[in-house]
Amino acid sequence: MGDSTDHLTPRQIAIGTIVLIIGAIGIGMAAPLVKQSAMEPTAVAFWRMALAIPAGLIWAGIDRNPRPQAAPPGWRKYLYLALPGLLFAGDLAFWHSGIRITTVANATFLANLQPVFVVLASWLLFRERPTRAFLIAAAVAVSGAGLLSAANISIAPERLPGDALSLITAVWYAGYILAVRRARAFASTGMVILWTSLASAPVLLIVAFTMGESLMPPSGLEWLILIGLALGVQIGGQGSVAFGLGRVPAPVASIIILVQPVVSAIAGWVMFGEALVAIQFLGAGLVLTGVWLAQRRAKPAATPPFAKPGPGA
Repeated sequence: MGDSTDHLTPRQIAIGTIVLIIGAIGIGMAAPLVKQSAMEPTAVAFWRMALAIPAGLIWAGIDRNPRPQAAPPGWRKYLYLALPGLLFAGDLAFWHSGIRITTVANATFLANLQPVFVVLASWLLFRERPTRAFLIAAAVAVSGAGLLSAANISIAPERLPGDALSLITAVWYAGYILAVRRARAFASTGMVILWTSLASAPVLLIVAFTMGESLMPPSGLEWLILIGLALGVQIGGQGSVAFGLGRVPAPVASIIILVQPVVSAIAGWVMFGEALVAIQFLGAGLVLTGVWLAQRRAKPAATPPFAKPGPGA
């Protein structure tokens, strides 16, 4: 899979980068809203996806891909459209299961290691070799994400299964980013976000039933929280990410998305009084620095952020 941003203008890539940042801010509100809910987490995830379907239908109906490419033939087209939703369902299910066993800090840090897996997959599967400048940006941003959680990270044997589930969450989300990137090569943003909701909602429904979770929201406030997750986080946040992935290389996008834990930390401070210590402010600064460095690499330049290896490589 080559980099489909080669034909885009600097203005188009800049717009994609800005929308990605907006999307990261939107999905950064997911954790505070889930914490605000009294429902069990997988049931919340199901409603988030199910309630997003009507808005996804409207978006897909009015959205036309401005640069359509040939879709994969036959059933493979629908596989590529459904794959992001299946991977995202795995991301939410593993994240919510892991966070029950380990600490929020551990789960947040391990889940935000997704850029590592995006870079590795892009390198090993698609032969897209990262430049030194990009690796520096990635290291700065991931280190910052670690410091954001460092004040509350703890190591204990009983938490290791939750830590493992949280690390696998990063793999699921990395796969989701790459799958969205692939689908956006031939499908509009609206079509991708619709299929993501359609594919993930049934999976999450099955998981919620299996875990014995109650699916009925107990109050009007709960419905408002679920609608906020569906429209603000899923349609607005993940929809913006899907749009940006049509214009920005997936590894660069995975770094930009690390704005999310910064937003979550600030929201936790404002909404729940979860005060930040100095090391977390430093972490937030490093994340934003890494994002700034990474988005600079998204612009067309003599050396792209991910270069195809030459004949002798």
